[in-house]
Amino acid sequence: MKNNTILYSLCLFLCMAQFAKAQEKSLAEHVVLISVDGFRPNFYLKDKWPTPNLKKMVREGVAADGVRGVFPSVTYPSHTTIITGAYPAEHGVFYNSPFEEGGQTGRWYWDSKLIQTKTLWHAVKEAGKTNASFIWPVSVGAPIDYNIPEFWLLNKDVSRIESMRTKENPKGFLEEMEIAVLGKLNDNTWNGDYLNREDRTGEMAAYTLEKYKPNFMTLHLIATDHFQHEQGREGEKVFTAIAAVDRAVGKIMEAADRAGILGKTTFIVTGDHGFVDVHSALNPNIWLVEEGLMEDSHDRGDWKAAFHTSGASAFLLLKDKNDKKTISKVRAKLNDLPPSIKKLFRVVDRKDLDAIGADPNAVLALAPIPGIAMSSGTKGNILSPRRGGTHGFFPDFKEIETGFLAFGAGVTKGKKIEKMGLEDIAPVVSELLELDFQTKNGILYPGILTQKKN
Repeated sequence: MKNNTILYSLCLFLCMAQFAKAQEKSLAEHVVLISVDGFRPNFYLKDKWPTPNLKKMVREGVAADGVRGVFPSVTYPSHTTIITGAYPAEHGVFYNSPFEEGGQTGRWYWDSKLIQTKTLWHAVKEAGKTNASFIWPVSVGAPIDYNIPEFWLLNKDVSRIESMRTKENPKGFLEEMEIAVLGKLNDNTWNGDYLNREDRTGEMAAYTLEKYKPNFMTLHLIATDHFQHEQGREGEKVFTAIAAVDRAVGKIMEAADRAGILGKTTFIVTGDHGFVDVHSALNPNIWLVEEGLMEDSHDRGDWKAAFHTSGASAFLLLKDKNDKKTISKVRAKLNDLPPSIKKLFRVVDRKDLDAIGADPNAVLALAPIPGIAMSSGTKGNILSPRRGGTHGFFPDFKEIETGFLAFGAGVTKGKKIEKMGLEDIAPVVSELLELDFQTKNGILYPGILTQKKN
């Protein structure tokens, strides 16, 4: 009789625990994660930038003074760190374009199968929740219910729009949005050289949030990157680009309101990197050609070493990873350069590459001073003119930092975060949606979020 009583009490306790867990609500039912390419903290911290929606998020949510990125600080590895909470060395997306031994074909890291760690999309799916995504890097084939990924065919006769249709999920999703809200997309109405692309992307996200109410949405806006490359940090078009981004954010917020889910939704706005104005570019592959370590040809010819350039950085790759003679030759060449050239960059050795979680295949990297970019050229002058802005720098100074804003359900009001890393964003999403998700490198700053309620 006593054993039966104990057994009954244990069963009652377990049932009550399961009931309590079932009644426990996540901090948010919906999270909208918006990445603004080339996003800088001063876009929301300085009065001169036309961003009323972002500044509302500063007042009523959490804002970071700066977010340290990855190396190289370029779009694809950065976005993959955001969605995984892991550094490139862990998630496997090292650059925008993978290094190709026979010469670069123009292929980028498009396919999500290239990601070597678990993503938030997977965790959302495993939790029985739904995903949506628009123009997010490395999202082709990801476990996303409503997906228009960033992708283009190398055949230049096929437009970006038609390229995206080949990878959309579900089939016909883009056409559905064209009929309902976008109008027929073409090279004039969907064009990165103009701000209509930001409008269309915002409308896609707003339509999907209102109609399908996904639990997690990722969204990539590009105009601020495009025009900072063209005009630099303070270019006239940069002001209109960030205004278009702010308008897109407002459209999505209004859609949540119309759908009746505004009070249950968290909005996170972040970016992949900051921006630096540049005036010159180094061409380090010329040194390798001079030393007979590669040829001045598209396929690199009979090569032993090559610098894979990525914005404002260059990574040394070897045909034979154990070729110590070639490594010594490259180091001697770099060491013997005149002081006028050596002062323009520093050599990042393997120890420092490991610490920042960069490509494990690189022997070393070249990280230039602000104002200097890298180029893949194999002939001409070592130093060539460059204008506008770029990124890809080693992420250890203010201008290359990106931003972070959080607002809405589950977010502390009026909180400032001095510094965080890109890898620390995924844990915030995981906590908001109560996902089973452990990041490789990120950490949750608990002060960003309110206490969970039962």
